[in-house]
Amino acid sequence: MKGIAILLLAAGASSRMRGADKLLQEIDGVALLRRQALVALSSGCAVWVCLSQGRPARLAALAGLDLTVVEVADAGDGMAASIRTGVAALPPLTRAVVVLPADMPEITAQDLAVVIAGFDGQALVQGCSDKGDPGHPVLFPARVFPELLALEGDQGARSVLRAHSVIRVALPEAHALTDLDTPEDWAARRAAQLAR
Repeated sequence: MKGIAILLLAAGASSRMRGADKLLQEIDGVALLRRQALVALSSGCAVWVCLSQGRPARLAALAGLDLTVVEVADAGDGMAASIRTGVAALPPLTRAVVVLPADMPEITAQDLAVVIAGFDGQALVQGCSDKGDPGHPVLFPARVFPELLALEGDQGARSVLRAHSVIRVALPEAHALTDLDTPEDWAARRAAQLAR
């Protein structure tokens, strides 16, 4: 998708995993980080992945993929640091960026396509559940990049979403909301898969 980038946020500390790395947990034999990078790449967009320093296993999980890794020196400052660093790394002619946390295993290439198709050139586009609950991914047009570059803290880009017109597009079921942050989340997902 020409001029539209996907920014995969993967610099978090997995602090709620009690020692494990959620992005290296496997789904269908593939580390979650690699799986979501492959989903992003299959959209046809250029992909940037934000990683924190000192995470060689995450970097290794992306080996051989045609994407750009962006190192987030201040990742401990929260999600805003990843968004700032990632947006700053984008090429000058980028028309929009789709921000996607890497821990959302239900997001598919089709979901990304739906969000991108909702872009009218001006408004922000946000994925939501089939019940209308807002979530991810979120597409930000280039006109709000200065605001993304000024973000602080761990609230992500909520302030930017509140300040602008947002088109919400429904994704299947809870794709836009499901993340895997804790060992219990992972255990519940694995149990549900076994029950199918």
